[in-house]
Amino acid sequence: MKEVNSYGWKAVIGSSIGYAMDGFDLLILGFMLTLISGDLGLTTGQAGSLVTWTLVGAVLGGFIFGTLSDKFGRVRVLTWTIVLFAVFTGLCAFAQGYWDLLIYRTIAGIGLGGEFGIGMALAAEAWPAKHRAKATSYVALGWQLGVLAAALLTPLLIPIIGWRGMFMVGIIPALVAWVFRAKLHEPEIFVQSKDAKEHSHTNSFKLLVKDVRTTKTSIGVAILTSVQNFGYYGIMIWLPNFLSKQLGFSLTKSGLWTAVTVCGMMVGIWLFGRLADKIGRKPTFILFQ
Repeated sequence: MKEVNSYGWKAVIGSSIGYAMDGFDLLILGFMLTLISGDLGLTTGQAGSLVTWTLVGAVLGGFIFGTLSDKFGRVRVLTWTIVLFAVFTGLCAFAQGYWDLLIYRTIAGIGLGGEFGIGMALAAEAWPAKHRAKATSYVALGWQLGVLAAALLTPLLIPIIGWRGMFMVGIIPALVAWVFRAKLHEPEIFVQSKDAKEHSHTNSFKLLVKDVRTTKTSIGVAILTSVQNFGYYGIMIWLPNFLSKQLGFSLTKSGLWTAVTVCGMMVGIWLFGRLADKIGRKPTFILFQ
């Protein structure tokens, strides 16, 4: 892919690291719910709400920081999201009870959600249109690598450093992503579109409903991705805890089950990026669905 310059690859690598950070953080929480509950005396409902409010925070973060990135720039706002995520993930290691841990997880989720949306936009804008599906597939692979790392490392590290130590480990990829992002400038396509918006005063949200066809597409994509996320998080976050509590799986067995599942996902993501650039997004999406 000679059309892709060094900046494009840096943007993909930086965004992939950020996605790995997000995937690692969410999955270690799923593996540690039983331990956290026992240590802090949480009920089943309280333990579950830690995941729920992390995801609620992620939705809020996507809206808030996505809007801010249109105004202030992808790289700058990504830096804010990473700092927010790192600080409150670190604070989780010092939680003394349910409420302070819930607050830390929710705010960390807000940073995670901002990183999630903007990282993909940054990578896509840095690549030529005909290769963008591949670019976004590479970023999505970063998430799965983070999940895979969580599945393999958590059973090994928890006996040594405990759940509090695991939250401190979660800061490391955030720091790496922050250093890497500090070397990136805004993509040219964003700079050009920002200049155009300043002259036209177009609200980016209005573009999603600018006409009937676009509105239908926006609603359809929102429904499809909501269903996909419901299934994904249900399987990847709740199932390890279920396997442990209901079926008596050890942490190692639950981790191996997750790792095998993730490897299958990685193959699908890699293939999807290539097919989508060759035959189109819609037919590829229908095929994989």
